[in-house]
Amino acid sequence: MTDSVRWIDLCEPDRDALMKAAPRAEDLHPRALDQLLEPARHNDEPRPTMESHGDYVFGVFLVPVAEAATDTIFYQEIDLVLTRTVVLTVRKRPAEGKPAFEWSDAREVYERGNLHSTAMVAYHLVDDIAERFLDLTDTLNDEIDELEDHIDGWPNERTRGRLSTLRHDLLHIRRTLAPTRDAVRRIVDNRVELEGAELFSRDVELHFADAYDKLLRASEALELSRDLVAGVRDYHQSKIANDQNEVMKKLTVIASVLLVPTFIVGLYGQNFVDIPELRWHFGYGWSWGLILVTTALQLWYFRRKRWI
Repeated sequence: MTDSVRWIDLCEPDRDALMKAAPRAEDLHPRALDQLLEPARHNDEPRPTMESHGDYVFGVFLVPVAEAATDTIFYQEIDLVLTRTVVLTVRKRPAEGKPAFEWSDAREVYERGNLHSTAMVAYHLVDDIAERFLDLTDTLNDEIDELEDHIDGWPNERTRGRLSTLRHDLLHIRRTLAPTRDAVRRIVDNRVELEGAELFSRDVELHFADAYDKLLRASEALELSRDLVAGVRDYHQSKIANDQNEVMKKLTVIASVLLVPTFIVGLYGQNFVDIPELRWHFGYGWSWGLILVTTALQLWYFRRKRWI
């Protein structure tokens, strides 16, 4: 661990724990302090941001997590306070029973003592979040491929439910990814700085540009996912239409096959005395033969048309 930079990482602290871990926490703006202590909200709130507050920088990020077992996506809130010497992160569990977000590469790099500025610590934190978005889009594309592979075998209700879930997930990810990308862009454009001091040097801004590029790639992958979902939805709708056409064909065959026998029975069932075959000895057999022959001819015709 480096001596010049201190990283304080807390998980859902109360006010006493926050004040003890970060002695200058009382100097934070009341809105920032309330945000740090506020319980995690639902879905994709609050809106990710990165903004200057005088002698510190305050940021809010949302980390998406895909739960493969239940095919659900939830969001973990990460609050960030950045000064010249201290990085404070507050992680919040998204819901009861859900694990808190764990830093991966950022923690490893920090423990090796290779980070000599709080801005670089912040970069690795943001880079971890950007990687999560890239992993999420890959997971979504895999789920869309799975849906496309099973669309002919799954019941229509299951397919429609999965399509609806994917569309809602894509909408929520887009509402989270876009402001995250904008927050990182503010750093790249040198719009987030401490008063009277340079926190994000040109070298650090170039590193944040790499994280911004990953978020752009995630945005492009998200647009591709939307197109893939739209394609699967269109295919599903055309499949339903084709299935309905097949049903209509079968109903038409049944109605046509029954129509001619019904006509014959109705013809000879008229209450007239002078029907030619009425008093014929073979009249009953004749009517049955006519019904069987016409039915067989219709079945042969419909089979030749591949309707049955």
